[in-house]
Amino acid sequence: MKGLKNNRLFEKLWLTVGGNLLYAAGVNLGINPLHLYSGGFTGIAQLIRTLLVQILHIPEIPGVDYMGIIYFAINVPFFILAYRVMGRKFCMTTLVSIVMASAFLSMIPIPSEPVIHNTMLSAIVGGMGSGIGAGMVLKAGSSQGGQDLIGVCVAKTHPDFKVGTVGIIISICIYTICLFMYDIDTVMYSIIFAVVTGLCIDKVHTQNIKLQATIITKKDGIAEALMDELSRGVTYWEGTGAYTGDSSHILLTMISKYEEPHLREIIERIDPNAFVILSEGSRVMGNFQKRFTD
Repeated sequence: MKGLKNNRLFEKLWLTVGGNLLYAAGVNLGINPLHLYSGGFTGIAQLIRTLLVQILHIPEIPGVDYMGIIYFAINVPFFILAYRVMGRKFCMTTLVSIVMASAFLSMIPIPSEPVIHNTMLSAIVGGMGSGIGAGMVLKAGSSQGGQDLIGVCVAKTHPDFKVGTVGIIISICIYTICLFMYDIDTVMYSIIFAVVTGLCIDKVHTQNIKLQATIITKKDGIAEALMDELSRGVTYWEGTGAYTGDSSHILLTMISKYEEPHLREIIERIDPNAFVILSEGSRVMGNFQKRFTD
């Protein structure tokens, strides 16, 4: 068990660090050189930086971009609000992630010349990098703050709500403002970046994917372990093998894809010979709790 916990901790660590790095690289290398704007809180930070540097002409700090500092500052009030909804464990890991995202956004240098000169391609590639990175962070049971904090809080009470949708909604508001500040091409390419980011988040963020697990076993204890360790409800009945005539327990439960490794560990520990059917993407009506930490 200790080795399993260490493996999970290591997985969460590399997902959080790698995800934040990939997200910041997608923004700083993908869209900032072309003067495009991200959605969500990153886009808000970009707008504020534009106001401070280009309009108010505040001196820049060598080697440090104001965007990361601003991103951290505007996350603080929402972090405090989310603390009461998501709990201490989620918020503490999120705080670490917010610091990482802010640091990477401040420290990754923005090239003077675009890495990819084709604006459409740069918006798509940058959006994929940022979306996959943000999804990795959410998969680790954490969040980069901002729209993710809002999204996971809403998703906790509305299971069918997708986290990436929040970023798209906030982006629409940001780009409406940008429409009065820049040309239509800048706004449209920025929207493409935001949509690709949101779609990639929902593909990587496995808490959005539900699994129906049907377990056929001759041993006792799996149902209790699922309820105790995963806090998931289990329905069971007795069945008889048509060929062997042997009695078996048939268990039915619903989990998120994020919980699948833990489910496998429970079954392997109690009955390695159990027959398991996993059906992905099932629709659920009723009391199914969406989890963001384990």
